[in-house]
Amino acid sequence: MSKLEELVQQLCPDGVEYRTIGEIAVDIFRGSGIKREQITETGTPCVRYGEIYTTYGVWFDTCVSHTDESAITSKKYFEHGDILFAITGESVEDIAKCSAYIGKERCLAGGDIVVLRHNQDPKYLSYALSTTEAQKQKSKGKVKSKVVHSNVPSIKELVVPIPPLEVQREIVRILDQFTELTAELTAELTARKKQFEYYRSIILRSCKNSQTKTLGQICDFVRGPFGGSLKKEIFTDEGYAVYEQQHAIYGEFKFRYHVDEQKYKEMIRFAVKPGDLIMSCSGTMGKITIIPDDAPAGIINQALLKLTPSSVINNKYLKYCFEDTITEQMNSNARGGAIKNVASVAVLKNIEIQVPPIEEQRRIVSILDRFDALCNDLTSGLPAEIEARRKQYEYYWDELLTFRRSGSNG
Repeated sequence: MSKLEELVQQLCPDGVEYRTIGEIAVDIFRGSGIKREQITETGTPCVRYGEIYTTYGVWFDTCVSHTDESAITSKKYFEHGDILFAITGESVEDIAKCSAYIGKERCLAGGDIVVLRHNQDPKYLSYALSTTEAQKQKSKGKVKSKVVHSNVPSIKELVVPIPPLEVQREIVRILDQFTELTAELTAELTARKKQFEYYRSIILRSCKNSQTKTLGQICDFVRGPFGGSLKKEIFTDEGYAVYEQQHAIYGEFKFRYHVDEQKYKEMIRFAVKPGDLIMSCSGTMGKITIIPDDAPAGIINQALLKLTPSSVINNKYLKYCFEDTITEQMNSNARGGAIKNVASVAVLKNIEIQVPPIEEQRRIVSILDRFDALCNDLTSGLPAEIEARRKQYEYYWDELLTFRRSGSNG
């Protein structure tokens, strides 16, 4: 019998009481708006609601943002042990994400944050409020839209199991171990990726008998169609695939749109074949992937650039060159405001790379492929280990926080 089982049997043999947040709250209140331009490098620590989604996990002990509190008209503070909920978001599934603050400083809570003060273990409460069941409660009744909201009354209605503090602390100890293990594996993966990037650069720069060539000399370029050629009205449920930016970014070939044979023939210039490379050229620029042998016939949309390598360049070697330096050069020459775009195909064609003999390219590719698989392959190496631990973690997270209710016969 585990220590947790012993504690449950000893301290709550008849089940665990489930209570609402309103019932366990010592205080619950909304924060006060802190504008982006009021964030400073030093001053009073603070949290803005978006950071709960992007920066903080189940708990945190240090704020990444600060502000000059003399500029804040209505100050709302949170302290050690408080739980912070983000009550505005873009996703029904993630609304009211929460995080426990376990630091020592008194901090300011920004607008669209609800602060819960309580007498429970803060980490436990945050874990309990982040289970699948708790998230279902947070999402209940919410409608998908551009912006999703929650509020103090909705937070107060959330129901969570409240076992004795000793049980809460043992659950925290177990879940924290999983968190630490996943963090260690992720740090190891990050280190290996950096190591891979370092050696990739050395290998690509130390090729023997290389010639300097421009991309325009070794590839044919075709930019995706402009002028509304691919409006949704022409799409069909079946037929020839429409390749989109997400295919270049993620290298996964699931298709939302298709065109019929007539439209495909009309746009044959934009057709892709196995061995071609497609590259994202708007927003997330320079992400590139190779069309595999089993990919369906189709055409690229306006956000993609198709590269067809000549006989002097290995497509995988070219992809590694993009990932090493070409994408960085593209982004430095990009145009546009918030959404960047490739400056022009002409600019891209003039980028120079070192091109060794084709056999040397294949040798380099074989070396880099082995190292790349260790770092990035989702079916082997560290990523698979991290994914397995994450699934195990999520399973035990929900299991550890599911109790027989006191007074029930089950």
